This record gives sequence, C-alpha cells and structure tokens, in this order.
Amino acid sequence: MAFALPSRAYDLQMLDRSADRARDDGWVFGLPPGITTEQWPLDPVTGYPLMHGFTLKLPSDYRVHGEDIVAVSFFATAADHNDGGAPDDPEIRDAVMARLAHPRLSRMTDILDYEYAAILISKAEYDGAFATPPAPLSLATAERPRWLDIGGAAAFVENALPYARKMFANAPRDDLTETRAIARQPRVSDPNAGKAPRDEFNYRGEPTGYQPYYYYDGPDKRPENYRLHEWGKDHAHNHLGGTMRPSQAVPAMSPFYIEFEEYFGGYNFGGGNAQLDFKEMKFDWACG
Repeated sequence: MAFALPSRAYDLQMLDRSADRARDDGWVFGLPPGITTEQWPLDPVTGYPLMHGFTLKLPSDYRVHGEDIVAVSFFATAADHNDGGAPDDPEIRDAVMARLAHPRLSRMTDILDYEYAAILISKAEYDGAFATPPAPLSLATAERPRWLDIGGAAAFVENALPYARKMFANAPRDDLTETRAIARQPRVSDPNAGKAPRDEFNYRGEPTGYQPYYYYDGPDKRPENYRLHEWGKDHAHNHLGGTMRPSQAVPAMSPFYIEFEEYFGGYNFGGGNAQLDFKEMKFDWACG
C-alpha cells in the first residue's frame, strides 16, 4: 500500500472532562467503540479482559492503513496484574487464543511477558456504540482487576502517585464509561515529523535523518555539556509522531507511532512511558 509520510507531529493533551466524540480527538479510559463484546481481547495470562487505555482518532496524514481506518484503540494488562502478576497458564492461553478475534486485532508482548493489544478502528466502528467488557474465562483464578468494578479512570487515581493525581482536577466517577477527552494540536516545530525514530548510539541500520531532542555543547559528552534543542522544549509528553522522549533507549519504530505516559490510560510502566507503533504494530515501554 502506497502512503505519504506525515509532514507534522501532534501534541496530545488529556483534558479534565469527559469526551465528546463530535468535537474531541478521542478519549482516555472508558470503553472502546464499535466492537462486539466477543471481540474485546482477553489477557492470555489471566483470562480477564485487557483494560482499554485509550482510543485515538487519527488525522488524515496518519491514516496509514487506509482512509477508512480512522482510529486506534489500545488495550493493556491492568496495572494491578502486571507487577508480580499471574504466571502463564498454557490452558488459559490456549482458550483465549481460540476465541473470536477482531479482524484488525494485533497482540503484543512486552519484555516481562505481559500482554497488550491494539485494534484498528473503522469510521463505522468509531461512530458506533461503546463495547461491553466480556466475562473472564471460567478458568481465571487471578484476583479481579479493579478497573472492571469502578472503571479505568477511578482505578488509576485510587493508587496514583501525587504527580499523576494532579492530572485530575475533578475526581473521576466510579463508572466503566468514565472518560477523559483527548485534544490534538499540531506541533509548531518538530524536525522529526515523518521520520522513523532511531537511537544514534544503538541503531546500526539505514539512517533516517532522525535527530535526538538533546545535544552536547562541545566535543565532550559530559553532563555539564548536555543541552536541549529549543525546538523541542515545548513538546508535550503525549504525542503522535515526531520526536520521541523515551525513558530509556529509543526503540526503532516507524513514523506512525504514539508516545504516552502512565496516566494516559492508567498503566504501570515503573514511572516511565511507552510507545505504540500502529503501522508495524510494535509496542515498547521502559521504567523511569
């Protein structure tokens, strides 16, 4: 499929109000749109439904899978299941993988063998009814994740660190449907828009012209010589494409990726952040 590379990157802001699909660019927490209960991905480790983190509406220059694929919904292992969580049970995994799957579902596993998933959402699905989470497998023995009872937003705030609680001027309701709106804004300046992120120290493949957001003033790479480029100082932490600021090394991804923080859906990334490449369907996160 031929496609053009995006010419700009977008900052993403999680607003302190519920989402309105008619005017917003997606939502954090809440429920995914348009899919059936049977298509909601279960966690192959625990047998519980994966938690919906966010659904992001894609601008036209990021619709790499076709003009009708207007959004991506991201699902993750619940925060209370990914820190010393359930051991992998082949019987549960086989039962989960044998279930009906959405035709545009991609599953991803992190370095700790926890599970994540993304579904590419069509326009009809994006405008459709919100999905209802499925019941867990009868084989499931892990403790029930908190989000299934009070919703992802309330479950995150319940155990969030003070800096993350400040993202919520108004406490979220205890409800599965509780969301926070996403506002998308083009970055004024980002030389990495349309370029595949690469780590200048660890990547040995074909160069992409990607620039790190920092540099060293002088030949010595010492802490006192570390500087930030002016063009990157106002970039939001959550964003679509452009310059990546991972907590550790830069994962090699396509220009079609989303970088997001723990509060952008309620995850446990050890104080770090994550990246989702929705073209190649790669996922990575690192501790802060």
